Amino acid sequence: MKRIAVFGSGSGSNIENICNYFEKSNAISVSLICTNNRRSFLVTRAKKLGVPLHFTTKKDLNTFTKLQSLLNSFSIDYVILAGFLLKIPEKMVAYYKKRIINIHPSLLPKYGGKGMYGANVHKAVLNNNEVESGITIHFVNKYYDQGEVILQKKCFISKNETVSSLELKIKSLEGDFFPKTIENTIIKQCL
Repeated sequence: MKRIAVFGSGSGSNIENICNYFEKSNAISVSLICTNNRRSFLVTRAKKLGVPLHFTTKKDLNTFTKLQSLLNSFSIDYVILAGFLLKIPEKMVAYYKKRIINIHPSLLPKYGGKGMYGANVHKAVLNNNEVESGITIHFVNKYYDQGEVILQKKCFISKNETVSSLELKIKSLEGDFFPKTIENTIIKQCL
């Protein structure tokens, strides 16, 4: 059984989807949820899901010592970033080499980097009159949104697309593909 920790900063809809997907899995278990935002709706979701929740500060993340001990105490094999807005430090990237997976709401390398998340991405996509957008699931390296791509899925942008309607299309892709891609990646690496 591979044990994963999911990190988020926002509402936690992707995290809830991941937890539900792996709830009955014999291969993968969501063992811990981490957030840097005590006021996020993710806190409420974690309580409902019954998964242990840990609050991490930016300092604890960057030094990684306490967080590493916590992750080890839960025997965490993989870290999944689902709307986690803090940059992962190089120490953590090295410790979990090719075992930290992130999802980004654009077709990287377009619209990645610091500050590019959620509605910021969708606004930039629409302002540049793109004809398609999508999601990128990738391994995390020491640079924002530049790790090796695992999977990309596209959606087309209509003439009257809004930030809200594009967000719904992206969330649909995330829901359909993120948990399956996590599962396939972990299983493939274990073969």
